Amino acid sequence: MDNPQEINCREIFRKAYENRYTWKNDFNGYKGKCTFLTNNNIHKGEFVLGKDFKPNIQKIEDEKVVKSIASQLFEVCIHRVKREFESVHSENNFNLQKISESGIEMSISGKNQGDKYRVKNNCINMVYRKIHGTIIEIFVEEFLDTGTGTLSKKYSSQQIDPDTLETNSQKLEYQDEFLNMGKDDYWILNSRTIKYLNLNQEEETQKFVFEDLCILN
Repeated sequence: MDNPQEINCREIFRKAYENRYTWKNDFNGYKGKCTFLTNNNIHKGEFVLGKDFKPNIQKIEDEKVVKSIASQLFEVCIHRVKREFESVHSENNFNLQKISESGIEMSISGKNQGDKYRVKNNCINMVYRKIHGTIIEIFVEEFLDTGTGTLSKKYSSQQIDPDTLETNSQKLEYQDEFLNMGKDDYWILNSRTIKYLNLNQEEETQKFVFEDLCILN
């Protein structure tokens, strides 16, 4: 294990940050068919995700389902936007918290005071961030190495109350599958399965499937 004195958390995080898979800046979006499966209900439709990253869901009447599919597509593409490390983190300091088998844990001071990250093997495998007044905690179990960056493949997400630091949402377990579109090596979400316990502590599953995908010119 490295000597803590010699660990440069900023540099370790920067390398992991730049190792995330992102789309090229001239990406124009894509379209395809979408299917939403939950509790034996199946909704099928079509979607277009434009350059502006605003998903347009067609041929599905149920507004809640439309919103659900749109939010998954938006959430995926917002993480594919390439933003330079310095433009995001120039006002942050990275402070070593602990080193374990799970990776190097660091806390942020400065602009994003209170945020925390953990890095292992050049991948960010834990994120603890305040977003829109809520703390989101994410643990990543599996990554996909695309050859031009990594994608989170299996992970959990939970919300935490910033005042009490108690969890205030059910824990969502994600499993993502990606498809390499070949043209310019774009990796697109092909399916996403989300598992969680409902109010009766029974496991429920939602599945989103995206097929017949086509990159927009």
